Amino acid sequence: MTTPSQATISLESLRFDNRFIGELPADPLSENYCRQVFGACYSLVEPTPVNAPQLVHYSKEVAQSLGLSSESCESELFAQIFTGNKLLPGMQPYALCYGGHQFGNWAGQLGDGRAINLGEVMNPQGQRFTLQLKGAGKTPYSRHADGLAVLRSSVREFLCSEAMHHLGVPTTRALSLTLTGEQVLRDMFYDGRSKFEPGAVVCRVAPSFTRFGSFQIFAARGEKKLLQQLLDYTIRTDFPHLGEPCREVYLAWFSEVCVSTAALIVHWQRVGFVHGVMNTDNMSILGLTIDYGPYGWLEDYNPGWTPNTTDAAERRYCFGNQPQIALWNLTQLANSIYPLVEEAEPLQQALALYTEKFAGGWNEMMATKLGFKRFQAKTDDKLITDLLQVLRLLETDMTIFYRQLANFEIDKLDLLQTSDEELIAPLLDAYYAPEQLTAAFKKRIADWLRSYLYRLRQEGVTDAVRRMQMHAVNPKFVLRNYLAQLAIDKAESGDFSMIAELLELLRNPYAEQAGKEAFAQKRPDWARQRAGCSMLSCSS
Repeated sequence: MTTPSQATISLESLRFDNRFIGELPADPLSENYCRQVFGACYSLVEPTPVNAPQLVHYSKEVAQSLGLSSESCESELFAQIFTGNKLLPGMQPYALCYGGHQFGNWAGQLGDGRAINLGEVMNPQGQRFTLQLKGAGKTPYSRHADGLAVLRSSVREFLCSEAMHHLGVPTTRALSLTLTGEQVLRDMFYDGRSKFEPGAVVCRVAPSFTRFGSFQIFAARGEKKLLQQLLDYTIRTDFPHLGEPCREVYLAWFSEVCVSTAALIVHWQRVGFVHGVMNTDNMSILGLTIDYGPYGWLEDYNPGWTPNTTDAAERRYCFGNQPQIALWNLTQLANSIYPLVEEAEPLQQALALYTEKFAGGWNEMMATKLGFKRFQAKTDDKLITDLLQVLRLLETDMTIFYRQLANFEIDKLDLLQTSDEELIAPLLDAYYAPEQLTAAFKKRIADWLRSYLYRLRQEGVTDAVRRMQMHAVNPKFVLRNYLAQLAIDKAESGDFSMIAELLELLRNPYAEQAGKEAFAQKRPDWARQRAGCSMLSCSS
């Protein structure tokens, strides 16, 4: 989204384009019941009305990007519309048809099981955004589910969408969070302990919600004509700079998807974000973070950590695997468009481009996190490799560690005379159990620090300049899992103040924000094993 315009409009003045449903084939059946949908990109379906819509919070930046005024967003009509009770003129709700690989296995048709697109709105600057309600009721793709969402998962999605944007990570956005006034039955960990929870709806906003799986479903079914229709539409609408669709443009499009996906994963690794369920139906063709389910933030540096209970055994989607899983998913997308290209080599070249762009992006990202002007393979390959080993010596808070690295005053340090204990002192806040720092651990950390600080001296910049540069890429505040859970606990008791507080805090994640230090602290012991703080399920 670009810088919002100061001009505002009313809800009734929103202008809908709805090009997607205007140019692509619809489900021939109008009945809303769960089934296989063939020969269509979407099904027309309306949200399920609810009893008592109530606005919990909204994002002012997203509202402004759509051209909406604060008065419009705080109106009763807004709550009614974005909970699914009313439609504005021009809205034509629909659910997308797509398939996907789930945990490495082809799952066939999936689709928008609890998401309903209200339509595509054109903002005052002529930009197109799809408005999508998550949790607004059943669709033909709901399978055995109810199509609803609960407050718990909706708070997490609302906050994280906006937190990621302000961190500089490509993402879908969240316009609003509303309550439905109804109770929804959920079995959080699929262990037979179901309970009723408050129902909620999030309005998600993105230029497009097309996924890798949107192409996979038609390729798997041999619906080549429909596959080409969708790809041609996608290029003309979301990638018009590539030119009129043809074989060469298909390849250019796939290469661009590979490059944007590589950039996305570099950002995830930079801030310690773990998606948790990188199925191909959860991968955006625009290189956006999409579908915030059992995600989590890497608090102690553990590449093998996944927040998803469903993935606890195999850890397919753990933090350290995200780069190669993205490549695997791109390979499935390449297989899907192969019928339109009919040659493997150029697709393989694009996949190699992903590998190249990710490797280069990772190196440059790590260099900026460490305060270097640019990556120098001769010294930095070993420095980074050694650092990732040092981070695993003892339970180390990743966010705090990198933030504290900026505080070293190398201009004043005598690296030969400073003891190991004195040298590592600025990093002690990052350790969950500093009393476990043995002399051997201290030596390894101090040895790395000396090599690192010698390397920094080659940069020839002042401590103040370096600190400013490092603080610009190493956030002080992220949506720690326990903070989200505290906000959920309060919200479920009717107190939405922490949602507002966190949203405001996370608008400036790189700033010091005096008085907010409590939100930058390590995960407390009570959150180590608590549900919602350590592990979540796909229903979270």
